[in-house]
Amino acid sequence: MTDLFGLLSFGSEGWGDDLARGVVVTITLAVATLPLGLALGLGVALLKNAKGRVARALGELYTTVFRGLPELLTILIVAFGAPRLIASLTGATVEINSFVAGVVALGLVFGAFSSEVLLAAIRAVPKGQSESAAALGLSRRLAFRLVVFPQLWRVALPGLSNTWLVLLKDTSLVSVIALADLTRQTNLAVNATKQPFFFYLVACLIYLALSGLSTAIARRLEARADRGFAAAGR
Repeated sequence: MTDLFGLLSFGSEGWGDDLARGVVVTITLAVATLPLGLALGLGVALLKNAKGRVARALGELYTTVFRGLPELLTILIVAFGAPRLIASLTGATVEINSFVAGVVALGLVFGAFSSEVLLAAIRAVPKGQSESAAALGLSRRLAFRLVVFPQLWRVALPGLSNTWLVLLKDTSLVSVIALADLTRQTNLAVNATKQPFFFYLVACLIYLALSGLSTAIARRLEARADRGFAAAGR
């Protein structure tokens, strides 16, 4: 057992520093994907909530495609298919960095799932809120930013927290495009040491710790978003 834990030491004799770098890449990838996915999700939710048929159809098409495709296939298409498509259309040679490909692919998937959460939140805000904002002279953009968005954010937080946990786990898929995340570093350690059970168990514990930390942060955010509403309900 002591020898096994020695494999987690830092330096040339152990894999601790490699796993730590993998954890940093995993967290960085997830955090970098989050704003892209949220922006796409909000945009698609607004399309699906629009009055025009074309806008709603585009929103539905987006969610149907990226919710239906396996995440792994989306990553492979972005990493290897997109450069060839661009080259065939423009004649220019394009190389996509593995990290960028991971952010774009996971952002597309996160945007599709988060759009459903945000759409439900938008529809949960009473229409009277927007009408009251318009009566006060606020433009539609200002009414959304100052009146509607704070309310839909509160409603959407629990669902978005679950979507974030899915994103955190999906980062493990980028190991197939040679990005040195936690899963890839774990695989390298397994191949070098022939200790699959030990290293995969360590990776599982790390992912569980990241999920637990994410859950704690999400609960703090939800409690903060609920403060004004809780006070008004007394």
